[in-house]
Amino acid sequence: MAKLKEIVGYLDSLFMTNPNLKDDSNNGLQVQGALEVEKAVFGVDACSALFEKTVAKKADFIFVHHGLSWNDSLKRLIGPNARRVSPLFKNDISLYAAHLPLDMHPEIGHNILIAKMLKLQKCRNFVKYNGGELGIAGELNEETSTAKVSAILDKELDTKCTVLGNAVKPVKKIAIISGGGCRPDSVVEAARQGMDCFIVGEGNHTSFHFIKEENISVIVAGHYATEKPGVIAVMGRIKEKFGIDCEFVDIPTGL
Repeated sequence: MAKLKEIVGYLDSLFMTNPNLKDDSNNGLQVQGALEVEKAVFGVDACSALFEKTVAKKADFIFVHHGLSWNDSLKRLIGPNARRVSPLFKNDISLYAAHLPLDMHPEIGHNILIAKMLKLQKCRNFVKYNGGELGIAGELNEETSTAKVSAILDKELDTKCTVLGNAVKPVKKIAIISGGGCRPDSVVEAARQGMDCFIVGEGNHTSFHFIKEENISVIVAGHYATEKPGVIAVMGRIKEKFGIDCEFVDIPTGL
């Protein structure tokens, strides 16, 4: 068993360190439940399915990447919002969310972990974004094909990648932004920095012609799939530090 305030304090020390970061997510503790935590559940998205599974598993703390509270949302707890949060209040379950701070974390962020899956060298931050640094850029030891990079991601992330753009261009330099990273400006920036391949979570219709025109390959690996690694890494940190029962609950969206 661990104290809620100690878990929250530890998570805050990991994720609430950049006062200049602008995020639509209201990161941190979003719902306060029991003051003692026996079991923690970890998931990508705050949703009814996750909350129901948490109740069934008799857990009293949830960590997610995509929380419930965004900007000035949840002004009123009625309708769908009321139905969603009801299991948390009824069962004294806390909810903690870390969005951009998890994307950007230099050790347990999604992007650096994907870079490690690919064994990228010379890793560095890719772009400045909303007061922080987002994504990872690095190099493979030797040139390979987009198909081989895609196959590694399929296996490591348990996903099915789609390749856009120049799929036959040899790949050595790679940029990564998990989740919704395929914005036109990011595609252009990847090309400007000399990247051969840009790995993203989900595709973007407005980026399609930029991808073709910039002669770059883009691997779309899935928003959900690319944002599991960091959540699982956080789970490992919490289990190691507090010794409580922890479980990742997989609720894939297929997107």
